[in-house]
Amino acid sequence: MTNSSITGWGKCLPQTVLTNHDLEGLVDTNDDWITSRTGIKERRISHVGTSELATLAGKRALAAAGVAATDVDLVNVATCTPDTLIPSTASLVQNNLGATNAGAADQNAACSGFLYSLIMTCGLVEAGVIETGLVIGAERLTYFIDFTDRGTAVLFGDGAGAVVGQATDEPGGLKGSEMGSDGSVADILWSPGSGTATNRVELESNHKHMAVSMNGPEVFKRAVTAMGDASIKVVDQAGWAFDDVDILIPHQANTRIIDATARRLQLDSSRVFVNIASYGNTSAATIPIALTEALEMGRIDPGAKIVFAAFGGGLSWAAAAFEFGSRVTPLAEIDDELPPTDGDVMALLAENFAYFGGGPAQ
Repeated sequence: MTNSSITGWGKCLPQTVLTNHDLEGLVDTNDDWITSRTGIKERRISHVGTSELATLAGKRALAAAGVAATDVDLVNVATCTPDTLIPSTASLVQNNLGATNAGAADQNAACSGFLYSLIMTCGLVEAGVIETGLVIGAERLTYFIDFTDRGTAVLFGDGAGAVVGQATDEPGGLKGSEMGSDGSVADILWSPGSGTATNRVELESNHKHMAVSMNGPEVFKRAVTAMGDASIKVVDQAGWAFDDVDILIPHQANTRIIDATARRLQLDSSRVFVNIASYGNTSAATIPIALTEALEMGRIDPGAKIVFAAFGGGLSWAAAAFEFGSRVTPLAEIDDELPPTDGDVMALLAENFAYFGGGPAQ
């Protein structure tokens, strides 16, 4: 039987940091308020587009797997912040990588997008349709953030993470999966002016329709339920007991949501990976970034039983039970980096301030 194994992993994080203290000069907030409610201390601000973030994460994942770009059959990029409407960000990444034999497509399930892409790519591998897939979660979310809105300004950051999924005869791979959606509550987490239903004349007079908008309490309530229920389902599908789960790698949206999901799975903090303090919510990128860091820190052993869980706009949610392969160290690493930026964090956000309003207190 052909299984799907994660053989490579990588991340890309812009070098510019926006701290909670920086935000105190932009919106009515402070470090204690943000930390106590979200667990976030800082987040990254990108000076390049989503495709560049995705490309570097993809290069690092391919190096870790020892896979040439020309051997990739599919590039699947999960993002809700593409470079352009047409073409897909995945097509741009495919060209940047030189993956000349690969198909390319984007997946938009917001913060759940990476798991949607991973589950679908694993299915294609296990069905024999492809042998090697490159799955990337990448976002430049801060492009769509109104820094006068305290409810969203403190939450989001930019970044990318990637994995290589390959066919293998080894035991393991995807053992359970769950994907769900509830479009009846689409407006509790959305960017209402970002598509074809928008009156462009009205948008010109109110740019805030382009910004991410969120009903925080309602999202919190539904996220706790959806992530917990989906996680329990995939553990059951895998035939595991809660005690069998070695680590939960959840979407990094809010420490209170993460803690609630862990309690549903009866996991103590030693079996939950959390890095939200450093990067905030990078939407589809949170899980592959977290997986990469967990591997770098030695938190994942060969054959580890992992539960991934996420929720996002749509409302969407997903979970996966995954048994890791026998190799947990990269075969190679690369020295490539993002191009440097001369601007400080406020200079990078100047376009946001000009478009949505706000800016540093004078």
